[in-house]
Amino acid sequence: MNHTLAQALVRASAQAVDRLDAQLLMLKVLMRGQTERAWLIAHDDHVLTPSQWREFEQLLLSRSLGQPLAYLVGEKEFFGLTLTVSAHVLIPRPDTETLVEWALNTVKDSCLKAPAIVDLGTGSGAVALAIKANAQHAQVTALDLSPDALALARLNGQRLQLDVRWMESNWLQGIQGLQTRGFDVVVSNPPYIEENDPHLAQLLFEPVSALTAGADGLRDIRTIIQQAPSHLNTNGWLLLEHGWNQANAVAQLLTQQGFTDVQSRTDLGGNTRCTGGKWVFTHT
Repeated sequence: MNHTLAQALVRASAQAVDRLDAQLLMLKVLMRGQTERAWLIAHDDHVLTPSQWREFEQLLLSRSLGQPLAYLVGEKEFFGLTLTVSAHVLIPRPDTETLVEWALNTVKDSCLKAPAIVDLGTGSGAVALAIKANAQHAQVTALDLSPDALALARLNGQRLQLDVRWMESNWLQGIQGLQTRGFDVVVSNPPYIEENDPHLAQLLFEPVSALTAGADGLRDIRTIIQQAPSHLNTNGWLLLEHGWNQANAVAQLLTQQGFTDVQSRTDLGGNTRCTGGKWVFTHT
């Protein structure tokens, strides 16, 4: 039996899959761009091949079971960039654009000709690539411990033609001696969810290593705050994304480490999402 696009969307509705999600899944099946929804509407009598119908049904099943749309279509938009994503990396969130905006404003305010920026735990490369795309004069380095994540990030950089240096490292530990100068900005969206957080049950398909960080969610943030001073230039900034209820704890950790001008930024939902501070001493 042959099936049309209109019938496919009816099937999606029967499986409680959102219409927009179903359209984006269909565009993947038809190997069309994710912006071509108008084509689907104008060609709702288009007949699918049997293999296309089977692929669409499988995608509907996966979506109905909770698999993220971004993983199924293989891409996600972030800060105006279309990024390839996979189950090896965390799906970029709109709230993380707060971190990018803060980094870009910091670079702009510094008036440096070639500011050195490093993104820790880069994942898909979202933060590093967004910064590079909007601050072409910056020298951007991106680190991740996962070879699979780095391979994907490098692929995104090549496709977007953005020159970022990709390196495998456990936070800043692996670049000792490889960086000839300090960094002017260190940014990171590290894991910060408490390992027993009940909301983790809703994130079954994303890598746990990119989400959780110990009993209080601050394990990796502590490590970064401890490592950063020896890699920051004088008046360099450390900017960190964190959980909505962790701002005070992160600010305290920064202050205890010797950072000054500690401050925070709110995300699109009005939650305090990022906290950072300035390092006024020369690194050793």
